[in-house]
Amino acid sequence: MLDVSRLRVLLAVSRTGSLTAAAKALHYSQPSISHHLARLEAETGAKLIERAGRGIRLTEAGKLLADRAEEIVGRVDAAAEELAAHVGLRSGRVRLAAFPSALSTFVPSAAVSLSAGHPGLRLTLTETEPPEALRLLRAGRVDVAVIFRYDDTAPEEPGTGMTHLLDDPSYLVSLDGSSSLAAHSGSPWIGGCDRCRSHLLELCAEAGFEPSISFTSDDIVAVQALVAAGMGVTVLPGLALRAHRHPEVTVTEIPASTRHVYAATYGAPPLPPATAALLRALVESAR
Repeated sequence: MLDVSRLRVLLAVSRTGSLTAAAKALHYSQPSISHHLARLEAETGAKLIERAGRGIRLTEAGKLLADRAEEIVGRVDAAAEELAAHVGLRSGRVRLAAFPSALSTFVPSAAVSLSAGHPGLRLTLTETEPPEALRLLRAGRVDVAVIFRYDDTAPEEPGTGMTHLLDDPSYLVSLDGSSSLAAHSGSPWIGGCDRCRSHLLELCAEAGFEPSISFTSDDIVAVQALVAAGMGVTVLPGLALRAHRHPEVTVTEIPASTRHVYAATYGAPPLPPATAALLRALVESAR
């Protein structure tokens, strides 16, 4: 059976890139780090690290085990947190990752609701896009990940459950109030995050043209300022426009162009009490 403490050592080496830095991060001596790695290699029967010049690097087997170690160690730490917070939700923490427009719209009211119902429970927030949020969830570094996807028939991530929060329509953002994408086939366009930019390309392809993307920014304030300055047009989701609306731009809803917002949790029901409490608060706030 693999020793969790030794997996922590391998994970620290993977993250820091050296035995010395791993020893400092874990408050171990360097000989202790070397000993744990040697024991882990004996347990697995695989060579996990190798010399690279004056330093070391993980072998392919080491990289594979380090990837798994992140999830294993994360789940062990999460279980410890859940157990600590289990009795009456009087203490402990619960961790949420969410994309920016969710954090600036319905998440704050969910946080207020959670605090009112469970004043001893500490909520921590991480701003990140859906792919990274799901990675943090699988690794046990957050308890709930608020994500979006444009295809509501997409399969669930392995080991996760999805709770639907809301449907978020997309809007054409321009200066002239045009009601169709095709009216701007020759205009410069402004793209957002990877998923949003892919969605923009799909929408324009359906309208019969390929957009010329002149600017790219995840900042909804900057994007709308560019539109207001006549530098281009863009497509933004409704949550982004609820978070910030430039007074000089006009918006027109794009038919059949909705992204679906979910709260993702890890593991089979029942959920840990703190996670379940946060999920209830998110559902109520999203309504």
